[in-house]
This record gives sequence, structure tokens and C-alpha cells, in this order.
Amino acid sequence: MNIAMLGSGFIGRFYADSLQGYRSRDKIVTVYSRREESTKKFAADYHVPFATTNMEEAIARPEVEVVCISLPNHLHEEAVMLCCKHKKAVITTKPLGRNAIEAQRMLEAVEKAGIFNGYLEDLVYTPKFLKAHESVKQGALGRILWAKSRETHPGPHSDWFWDIEQAGGGCILDLGCHCVEITRSYIGKDIKPMEVMCWADTQVKPIDAEDHAIGLIKYENGAIAQFEVSWTFRGGLDLRDEVMGSEGTIWVNNFLRTGFEMFTSGKGADYVAEKAESNSGWLFPVGDELNELGYNHMFMDMFNALENKSQPKETFYDGYVVNAVLDAAYQSAKTKQWEPVRLNIWRGKTGVTKDSHLQAYDNEHYLIKEEVTHYGAKKVILKNKKSGKISEKILKD
Repeated sequence: MNIAMLGSGFIGRFYADSLQGYRSRDKIVTVYSRREESTKKFAADYHVPFATTNMEEAIARPEVEVVCISLPNHLHEEAVMLCCKHKKAVITTKPLGRNAIEAQRMLEAVEKAGIFNGYLEDLVYTPKFLKAHESVKQGALGRILWAKSRETHPGPHSDWFWDIEQAGGGCILDLGCHCVEITRSYIGKDIKPMEVMCWADTQVKPIDAEDHAIGLIKYENGAIAQFEVSWTFRGGLDLRDEVMGSEGTIWVNNFLRTGFEMFTSGKGADYVAEKAESNSGWLFPVGDELNELGYNHMFMDMFNALENKSQPKETFYDGYVVNAVLDAAYQSAKTKQWEPVRLNIWRGKTGVTKDSHLQAYDNEHYLIKEEVTHYGAKKVILKNKKSGKISEKILKD
């Protein structure tokens, strides 16, 4: 694929490292950035033949097959509309929009234009997530009851993230978009998110947006999702997921504890891992950062889908749903009440009710619990279907 890269900063360089280093047959042929110096430096570092500070010029070039947006949030819509104008396939970094209104406009525009669209949510492509998600799909955890995702770190790298107008929000939008899509994937992307309760505050940073937030998302089938996000966490990048089902549990630690530990005085040390706060003492490097953060699998899925004329796992529609959930989180943080998720476009199941959680033991009882005690006895805890009385029964070998 011949790629136009829009943006030459932190995430653009992460993308470029993966794009030109994993499949080995994709090439960035043009780069756009708002700053000429940054554009030229990126072009030199990644051997890009054409560099420009004119966004439309970068997109419209005839050799460009797909446009990769790695721009600040407030520029996503402009870039997407230009891709629609010039009929270029488009993939964009998260979040899709600053809010669901922007996201819906972009979704409707790419679908009207008939162009390929992919949502670059890298954390649903990490190796650990892919393995955990496959186990969930195969039923290893039974019915998913609860999913939790946490992303915390000391804060983003670029100035625009800290400007609420350009970014559209704080850590909820920046990090919560990851957490919502992770937990939504575990629960089922065809299950409708119904309402959100969220606490958010600005505890540390001198900014107008929130730097810390915790939220709950209720789904139509009775499942609950939880997100924890912060720009105030000290100690690096903490990415953790938990999934609980009727038949099991999964815990995933993606980044902060990697199984790779190193001590150094700091002499000669430089970059350790994304958001690492120190290059001395006990450190936790990442063996293959691009892979562990999901970039390689993400771009493989995007370009394979583009070549096969199919949809990738993550599309603009997914980005729109995420934005709608986060809009409800922001509203809840203001009202301190449960707020509905307003989805003008919903393509999943409708009218889903809570699956029955009552397991029959026999004709007269429901099973509450089955266990083996520390002294070897096997027993069951039962509830009488008619009277509601709780009892236990010792089982004979």
C-alpha cells in the first residue's frame, strides 16, 4: 500500500515504524504536517519522497492509496472530508471525533463516499487481548458479567492534548476511548450500551479538562463495564484489563509489568518504554513495544481487509459508538447521575434482555453454589423455587 501520513509527531512515528517495518511491503509516499521543519525531519527519517504542509495536496496525490490520520483531534473531520472528496481509503487514530456529533458526520461521510474506513484502536490488537478475547468468544468464561479496563500514566506528550478545545476533553476522551472499546469487545460489540455513571475531576494538572476519571457502563444484557483513566498516575504506563464471566475470570497486565526487569545507574541509558518516567533504578522495558501495543496486528488487519475488499475489525462505526458512550460519561460527570447513551445509529442487537442466571439443580431447587470444603466434604447450596428458602446439601461419594 502507498500511504499518505497526516501528522509527523509522536503517534505518526509509532505508526510509521510499524507500517514500514512489519508487513515490509507498505510504504509512506507522502507526509503532511503543519510545521515545515517537522515535515522535513519525518521525511528524512522515514525516506518519504514527498513532504508538504498542505493537507489536501498530501491526500490528493495520485500515488496515494490510503490515508493514515495521526493528527490532533480537532483536525480529524477536516482530513476525513478531504479523503471523501478525493475517494481515498482512510484510517484514523483514536478517538474518531471530539464528540459523537463529529463522529457521526465522519461515519456518514465515508459511507456515502463509499470509501474504506478503519478505526485505529490499537489496544484491541495487543497479543494478550487477542488471546483473551478468543478465549471469551469460545466460551471459556461463560456469560460475561463484568469487564474492566484501566489506562493511567503521567500525561500525553504534545501540547494540544492539554487544550480542551483542540482535544475535546481530557483523559476520558484520550484514554477512555481505549477502555470503552476493550470492555465493549469482551461484552459483545452487538450488545447495546445503555447508560453511564462517571466521576471526573481535575486533581493535579493546571488545565480546564479532567485529569482523572472512573466510570461504569450498563449494557442491555445486564453486563457492566468499568473504566479507570488518569493523567496523574506516577510510575509509567499502566494498562490492565479484567474480565469476569459466569464460568471464569481473566486478568491481563499489558505494559507496566512486562516480565522484563532491569536495574541501571542511568549511565548510557536513554529510552526505556512509552511513558516511562525514569531511565535509572529498577526499570521495566518492553521487548517489542510496537507489537505489545498492538500496532503490528492492527495494521495487518487494516491492510488485509483493504486488499480483500472486506471490513476491518474496527471501523468508523466503532469509533462513533465509543464517542457516544464517552459523551454520556461527560454528561454524567456534570450531573452526577446515570446518563443515557444516545446512539442515533445502532447496528447491533435490539431488545436484548438479561440472560437467566438461575441454574436449576433439580425440579424443586436452583443451584447457588457447588464446592468442596477444606475437610473434604462435597456440598451444594440450594434455593427452593417456591419458598425461596436457602439450604445446603452434603453430597455422598
